[in-house]
Amino acid sequence: MNLEKVGVKQGDPEGVQVLHSSSNPPESPFRKGGLTRQWPITPPFYKGGVGGIWTKALLPNCLNSQNWCKLIRNLALAALGLLTLTGCAVGPNFKPPATKVPEAYYSLEQTTKPAPASQTVPQPVTLVHWWQSFHDPILDSLVQLALASNFDLKQAEARIRQARAARGVAVAGILPQASGTALYQRSHSSSETVGPGGGVSVATLRPFQELFQVGLDASWELDIFGGTRRNIEAATADLAASVEDRRDVLVTLVGEVGNNYLNLRGFQDQIAIAKKNLEAQQKTANITHKRYEAGFVGKLDVANADAQVATTQATIPVLESSAQAAIYSIGVLLGKEPAFLAKDLARVGPIPTTPPKVPVGLPSDLLRRRPDIRRAEAQLHAATARIGVAVADLFPKFNLTGSLGFAANDINRVGTQNSKFWSFSPSVTWPVFAGGKIIWNIRVQNALEEQALLTYQQTVLTALKDVETALVAYAKEQEHQKALTLAVANNRQAVDLAMTLYVAGKTDFLNVLNAQRSLFATEDALTQSNRTLGTDLVALYKALGGGWEQGG
Repeated sequence: MNLEKVGVKQGDPEGVQVLHSSSNPPESPFRKGGLTRQWPITPPFYKGGVGGIWTKALLPNCLNSQNWCKLIRNLALAALGLLTLTGCAVGPNFKPPATKVPEAYYSLEQTTKPAPASQTVPQPVTLVHWWQSFHDPILDSLVQLALASNFDLKQAEARIRQARAARGVAVAGILPQASGTALYQRSHSSSETVGPGGGVSVATLRPFQELFQVGLDASWELDIFGGTRRNIEAATADLAASVEDRRDVLVTLVGEVGNNYLNLRGFQDQIAIAKKNLEAQQKTANITHKRYEAGFVGKLDVANADAQVATTQATIPVLESSAQAAIYSIGVLLGKEPAFLAKDLARVGPIPTTPPKVPVGLPSDLLRRRPDIRRAEAQLHAATARIGVAVADLFPKFNLTGSLGFAANDINRVGTQNSKFWSFSPSVTWPVFAGGKIIWNIRVQNALEEQALLTYQQTVLTALKDVETALVAYAKEQEHQKALTLAVANNRQAVDLAMTLYVAGKTDFLNVLNAQRSLFATEDALTQSNRTLGTDLVALYKALGGGWEQGG
């Protein structure tokens, strides 16, 4: 029989190693829903080998024992014998689910020709500091502040500590438990006894009795069929899931900081565009008023010019409110009061530009990079292990209990040779009837594993959808931006031409009004497109699962 050490998790420094038999025991008679497992049925009382040690442990020479350490030695040898002879873990072993993904992203093959200014390419991707691709030092500093102080991130870290502690509780279940005891008892028996015929007769006076006792009680539930080990496995998977949850929070956090910063710069740019157009429209309105006073135009042109100025002016407070809201959101993401950076961020800055090339990698890379997929896989692992915990309840449980100490009716005699006592009690319990509770619990755990598998598969599909959607949005927004850039250039020519003709009296004011409205609308739309292009790129980085490596 070969013995090998099997850890709870390969390479885990906190793993608890148990002895596992690599022999081939006979097949178990228990077959429930594909959960057939092998377990040893050879009785431990055989001649020689570990069985001899086991027999010796169960039959100590109690009368002639002079060394109390024999109790602890026998307890350990008996446990070693049981774990050597057994050590199987019932329940299914976890295997990462096979997931079929496309060889390449469909949206990359649909890129419009000629290639856009910022092109997505199927090259290996490094997303550790993706925000640095915008080359904006303010954005870089905001991300670093958020990683240091964000409360959502701190909550995720607290959940990791909770999961690690829960794993420690699970690991403790496989170890022996011991407790020290101390007892003092003073008692006095009744001095009256019932005489013949129900009469009361007085007996001799009985003295008080005292008992002084100190000792050590120990117990050990041997994990013969692996229920405790499966519980440790589940707790380890829960810990891995909590780590991936923190990474997912990191991805979301960095993306939210980037989005709010881009929105802020976009609103500031829109405010600047609105003020520039307002100034031009006010000059046009002044010219219209002078022409009206000179009798060249009617009151209608004056009213239209003033209405245009008021309409443009009305958009500015709304944009300023949106910009201020973005500043407050950034402050909260940094774990500070909303106005923490209000003065610094109120300084107008440009919208960060996108890089010329954005490598996105392959769909197969996504399965190992996205934290939500990795978390779903860890949750599936935990659910699979808990099936083994439930199946182990079908099998007998082996317990070793023992105690040793001193007991005497005089405190001065405690610790003497005659006051010693010890006991050793192996026991086996096997549920005979539980009303179907164990079977139903196994079915519950099977259903939970099925749900976890479906959740994993759905998470993979959602991740692929997120990437494809972000790729399309980013590519199409570049086309939108290119068309708007051309529209702005044409509208500026139209405004200059219309104004020249209007001053010369060769066209009416309606053409000037329409040209200015079109210019303001297209310039505002171009600014929004520049902002949207940046947020689409952030969405692409988030969909690819970038941003957790440097902090996770």
